[in-house]
Amino acid sequence: MSSFYRRLPSAAGPASFLYQPQLRRKAAGIVWLDRAHLNRRPEIALRTLTSSSGWQVRVAARESSERQQKVAPCSYAVGDSDASEGGLDRPVEVGRIWRWRVEKRTMEVAVAVAATVVLGVGNRVLYKLALVPLKQYPFFLAQLATVGYIVIYFSILYIRYHAGIVTDEMLMMPKAPFIAVGILEALAAATGMAAGAILSGASIPVLSQTFLVWQILLSVIFLGRRYRVNQLIGCFLVAVGVVITVASGSSAGHSLKEAGIFWSILMIISFLLQAADTVLKEVIFLDAEKQLKGGSVDLFVVNSYGSAFQALFICLLLPFLSKLWGVPFSQLPNYLRDGTACFLNIGSLSSGCDGAPLLPLLFVIVNMGFNISLLHLLKISSAVVSSLASTFSVPISVYMFTLPLPYLGVASSLPPGFVAGAVVLVLGLFIYAWTPSSSSSARL
Repeated sequence: MSSFYRRLPSAAGPASFLYQPQLRRKAAGIVWLDRAHLNRRPEIALRTLTSSSGWQVRVAARESSERQQKVAPCSYAVGDSDASEGGLDRPVEVGRIWRWRVEKRTMEVAVAVAATVVLGVGNRVLYKLALVPLKQYPFFLAQLATVGYIVIYFSILYIRYHAGIVTDEMLMMPKAPFIAVGILEALAAATGMAAGAILSGASIPVLSQTFLVWQILLSVIFLGRRYRVNQLIGCFLVAVGVVITVASGSSAGHSLKEAGIFWSILMIISFLLQAADTVLKEVIFLDAEKQLKGGSVDLFVVNSYGSAFQALFICLLLPFLSKLWGVPFSQLPNYLRDGTACFLNIGSLSSGCDGAPLLPLLFVIVNMGFNISLLHLLKISSAVVSSLASTFSVPISVYMFTLPLPYLGVASSLPPGFVAGAVVLVLGLFIYAWTPSSSSSARL
């Protein structure tokens, strides 16, 4: 007797079918339709038995005991013959269902990656443009964005709640993870501002590549994720490509040496906190599927509560953060008042604020869209994929600054290693996305 099995997760109640000798001329193609749970893979066991009557094919499908009486038996076909304990039904091939679902998910991720890259480029370019009118008030711009997050996110959350998209169960999820998100984001901002005030602009993009390394390590530790060799090589090449693109021809290495090891380590810690924040959000999405019984928490729930707690802890750190921006805490009210006047482009303080409030508002809107697209990509893929998409926007942004953009004056020139770095980066993305073909396929 020879036997073999192919197992896929559960289908509806048990059934068996006898393939009589007169059906030998027909192809034994097994197809399955799970009418209740297309999101769950069927568990099918096929066994060939040698007997005097010919070939016998048994199809065994399993379902949890509480659903056996609610879900009708699965239907299937052998060759051109259909069989179902509940009558004839539309048979759908297992391979076709899964192929369609994989293609659909791949397309969804590809669209999300493209949107994240486009918005990431716009975010970087518009931040530079927004600082043209607010060049004396960068801390005001940061606080304006934070307040904008809270107002817009909770407004959208309110609308989606009354539309029935956000449920009470989503809003009643434990708040401890969101508090942790707020703490991580506030500490990341504080350490990043402290180190950024000392380090040069050329050295920060080089150190930022540790963000991807931290994400891989944290996802392995806390999510139990395992990466193929080609994925690790691809991530390494992406990081190297960004370093070559941004730092070539600059004094990044010299500036790192001058700034000292402490500030470099502090910036690396900032990226560690940011990586921990993204992995924690991925954990929130995964845990929500269990708490909501297979459902998915709306991303505006995560964004809204995360931004609210971030703003709370930013306020607690305000004396420290304002000092980092060169604004004594005692002068902060006057600074915010003058920043508001420049943002609105009114009064005697509006001199040199050309482009406001349009450019700062465009930055806040695009920055918000970028954060939403980044979180959506994290939700449907992983923290590492979202990081790669964000990283890919860096060399494109560098190229954009070589174009004659308004308010920026003379365009900058491309770094000497831009083309080489971009080639290495794209090669790394292709290697990461490459999936080795299986050497052997399952037989039915």
